[in-house]
Amino acid sequence: MKSPKSYIDNLSVLNTDSFDKRRFKEIFEMSSGLQKIRGEGILPMFEPLLADIWASLYKMKPEITKRDVDNVLMVNKSLMERIMKDEYFVAYRNFTRLDDLSSAIATVKFGEWTNQWLTDQNEEDEKFQKQMQELHTMQRKFLKQERQENIGSGTLVSEENFTEAMTKFNEKLQWMLQNNSEIFSQALAHAMQETKQLKDSLKSLLGGYNAGNGEAELKKIPLRDQISLAEKIASNKKMKEIADWAGRFKQIARNKQKPKKSDSIERSGVTLGNDVERLLPIELGLYIHPITRNDFLRRFVEGQTMQYEQKGKEVLGKGPIILCLDQSGSMQRLDTQSKGFTLALMSIARKQRRDFCLILFSSSTQILTFEKGKIKKSDMITLAQTFLGGGTNFTLPLDGALSVINESRFKQADIVFVTDGEDRLTASFLEAFNRKKKEKNFSVLSLLIGCSIDTVEQFADKVIKVKDFDEEGSFTAFEI
Repeated sequence: MKSPKSYIDNLSVLNTDSFDKRRFKEIFEMSSGLQKIRGEGILPMFEPLLADIWASLYKMKPEITKRDVDNVLMVNKSLMERIMKDEYFVAYRNFTRLDDLSSAIATVKFGEWTNQWLTDQNEEDEKFQKQMQELHTMQRKFLKQERQENIGSGTLVSEENFTEAMTKFNEKLQWMLQNNSEIFSQALAHAMQETKQLKDSLKSLLGGYNAGNGEAELKKIPLRDQISLAEKIASNKKMKEIADWAGRFKQIARNKQKPKKSDSIERSGVTLGNDVERLLPIELGLYIHPITRNDFLRRFVEGQTMQYEQKGKEVLGKGPIILCLDQSGSMQRLDTQSKGFTLALMSIARKQRRDFCLILFSSSTQILTFEKGKIKKSDMITLAQTFLGGGTNFTLPLDGALSVINESRFKQADIVFVTDGEDRLTASFLEAFNRKKKEKNFSVLSLLIGCSIDTVEQFADKVIKVKDFDEEGSFTAFEI
């Protein structure tokens, strides 16, 4: 019988090393999904199986060990041999290899689908079910003996009996894997499909409106937060819908911003300043050369480096953005759309380093401010879970917007006012609001979702009627 130390040191059936084992422990500690599936696993030694699934997906060259494995790992070895022989396994690994997030998500999904396949076999085959129950009982007793714990007389399990039971169970499992091979492959394919969808959803949520920058944005946040947010999306249908809408609206925002970008970077001469994006090539050459670098840095700090002068129309779109978003009861049907729309506007603010204020309103308000459009994981979850409900009050959000604009950082803000309801505003309020609009030099774009323009046109500079956020008119907001 092997010693406890030998038992602990040989939990893997792959060519894992100390780094792999330590890294999986770190990932396991970060992932509530892995912890949950470990608790739900119906197989003995399910945690070591998860560790091997992770290693097979993450390692550069995973291989089944050629040494004899511990008796308790026989079944794990059979499962890992089947997983790694799957015809699509190499394709899966192209997606997960050396990728902490993808391999962590895929391990949860592979674990869930493998466990579901085993559960189905357990329910359909009484012999398999009986063997599973006996094996669990024997393993508990055997492990107590391996760890040299005191147990009562008459409960000893010999290594020979345990090995025999494990061998029979393993033979039954191999037979099932062979006869239900297609179903098992389908389970693995589902696992990888869900993994890819989750990663895409994460990139949609966290990425800006620049094409292909989702991966780069993901790497800017801690792995623990990446995993946590991925698991939130996996367990929350609403979060996934918001991510899908955010991805669509960000792509539209990208297209809407292109014309303005080309206008704004028209070069009309040379001036002095310290805008990195507009520096002349000769200045970049002076920075690269070690002899002239210090002189360049001095002039750059003083704003005396040569840069292209830009000529372009400064229209609505360089100040902060304030979004007043109706969350009265009737807006519930468009809740995920509206939040995807909000995230797309925030991506514009973040890209252009503009402050962003979200004023949720109904018969009450909630004001959220994001410096330069940056939204944290916790903010994203809060936004997804927040819906005010109730009636419609225009005075509250407009008053809130004025209070925000009075802050120095929100001077010359652009207000986007979205509602599907109607309300009355007093003449005195409208007069005061419109006076402030001139004084503070801000504009109001209003999107009306299937309602009258009578009230809104009294304070908005531009009013667009749409049926929902996915109509062309709504995309005007992305031009600010």
